[in-house]
Amino acid sequence: MSDQSDQSTESSAAPVQAAQAASTEARATSRTEEVFYDGGPHAMDLVFGLLAALTVVGIPLAVGAVVRAFWLRFRITDRTIVVKGGFLGRTVTTVSYGQIREVRSVSRGFGLYGDMVLLLKGGGALEMRSLPDYRRWRDLVEERCPDPKARAASRPSGQAGFSD
Repeated sequence: MSDQSDQSTESSAAPVQAAQAASTEARATSRTEEVFYDGGPHAMDLVFGLLAALTVVGIPLAVGAVVRAFWLRFRITDRTIVVKGGFLGRTVTTVSYGQIREVRSVSRGFGLYGDMVLLLKGGGALEMRSLPDYRRWRDLVEERCPDPKARAASRPSGQAGFSD
């Protein structure tokens, strides 16, 4: 009887060990993402918004700044850009660099931070509001964008609106 129980233990352990070896090998061959930025909007966006609340007209701006401060998060890696937002931060949008057609940006907060809009090849757009060090991230996205036309289109041409 002991021979049968030893055989059943050995036969069930072999597939488990094989699965563990396969998952270890898969982890070793897959490269981990390098995270460049993981955080929320610039703190001065909240400060400027709260200062705007001193006027009745500025109250909606203050509410927007508070909502962004609590629920908006950016994650920029070497492979993707992830934006978490919406009510309680439940909406997650992930974009790979290959999906980006054009990058537009505008400075805010006396140049401390800015907004960046990623125009996607499918016709959509991803807004990144109050992004700290947005010029650096804009340059990184343009550099990693595989389409050379997108890089040329992203350079400012002197028109008003979203540029440098």
